[in-house]
Amino acid sequence: RGQSGSESPRDGAILPARLHSHPRRTDSPAIPAAPTARAQHQHQHRLMEIAAAVGFVSRLLRNTGLVSPGQLQVFSHSLQDALAEHYRHHWFPDKPCKGSGYRCIRINHKMDPLIGKAANRIGLSSQQLYRLLPSELTLWVDPYEVSYRIGEDGSICVLYEAPPVNNLGMLTCKNQLIRGRSSPSKNYWMAVSS
Repeated sequence: RGQSGSESPRDGAILPARLHSHPRRTDSPAIPAAPTARAQHQHQHRLMEIAAAVGFVSRLLRNTGLVSPGQLQVFSHSLQDALAEHYRHHWFPDKPCKGSGYRCIRINHKMDPLIGKAANRIGLSSQQLYRLLPSELTLWVDPYEVSYRIGEDGSICVLYEAPPVNNLGMLTCKNQLIRGRSSPSKNYWMAVSS
C-alpha cells in the first residue's frame, strides 16, 4: 500500500482519478460550445449597427459620383469586416457607452485608419478620401444606436436606433450626453435613409 491508502498500480488496483497526471487524448479536435442565445442576439445587433455605419459612409462616397458601384461594394465589405473585427471585444450592450471612444470613427485632420484601409482596397488614397468625404466627420457606433455629426459644431443625427434588450431605462450615449448638458448646445435630428 502507498501512503495515500490506495494500492499501487502493480497490485492491479486502479489509482483514483485525481492522481492521474495525463489528460485523456483524442484524435478529434475539441468542438467549440454553441453560442448562447444572448451572444447570438448581441452579434446580430452589432452587425446591424455596423451595417448602418458602413451604409452611411458608402452613401457619402456614392453621392460624389466618383466611385464605381463595384468599388463601393468592395469598400463596403472591407469596412464591414474591419469594423466587425475592431469591435469584437469592445461591444458592451449592458453598458452602451463603455468603449464608445474606441468604436468612434473620426475624420478630423487625420483619416480614420479603418476607413483608410477599406479605401486602399479600392485604390483610393487618404488624400483622395479627404476630397470625397467631409473634412470633419464623427460617427458613433454604439450598441442600439449609430449617430453622426458633420463638423465640430454640427447637429448630431441618428442613423440607427433600436430599443435595448433588457429595456431597463438604459441610456444610450447620445441621451447621456443630452442629460449631462446644463444647456443643450447641439440640435439632434433623426435622419431617415432609404
